[in-house]
Amino acid sequence: MPEIFITLYEVFIRTYPGFLKAALITLEITAIALVLGTALGIVFALMKISKSKILQTIANLYITLIRGTPLIVQIMFLYYGITNIVVLSNFWAGAIALGIHNGAYIAEIFRGAIQGIDRGQEEASLAVGMNRRQAMRRIIFPQALRRAIPPLGNQFIITMKDSSLVYVIGVSEMFGLANREAAASFQPFETFLVVGVYYLVLVLIFSALLKWYEKKLDVDSI
Repeated sequence: MPEIFITLYEVFIRTYPGFLKAALITLEITAIALVLGTALGIVFALMKISKSKILQTIANLYITLIRGTPLIVQIMFLYYGITNIVVLSNFWAGAIALGIHNGAYIAEIFRGAIQGIDRGQEEASLAVGMNRRQAMRRIIFPQALRRAIPPLGNQFIITMKDSSLVYVIGVSEMFGLANREAAASFQPFETFLVVGVYYLVLVLIFSALLKWYEKKLDVDSI
């Protein structure tokens, strides 16, 4: 067996207990970011398509600022800026920053999905006595959500990979652990290759779950 594979196996055996714990932290950060990002995305999508110029302006400002600046800058800004006012652990600062970042992208996903629904459906809802809020909640949004599932799935996978950036504020997720392990063992190539495999496995599992859910929606719609 080539020496590189032996070395990789040794690195894997030595580090897997730590990486399993770090993987759990990665998943926790990702889950929190997705919940927060989805909530923000829905709110700002509705603000952007509202008839209020003020709400539209606020939504456009949020989306422009977040999409126009790097995630790593947002993480550092939140951690070193907000913590001067509200004390946040590095875990929560990273998760919240990741959620705010994703909220801007998810808002555009929902906005496109909502505006992609035929306007005739809203008009028909109004014609049978619903108000605009009821039409959005009962008719428009459920259809938009189904349309948004594929791009949301892609954004969720991006979020999982982007979670590696919270290592810059000291969170012990997988990439942060890999950095410390590489520095301590003087085996950066092998260590980062191993952590890359961990990320790949998580992404493949998540992708499989998304495909299953999309297929379930297709079956239920028949």
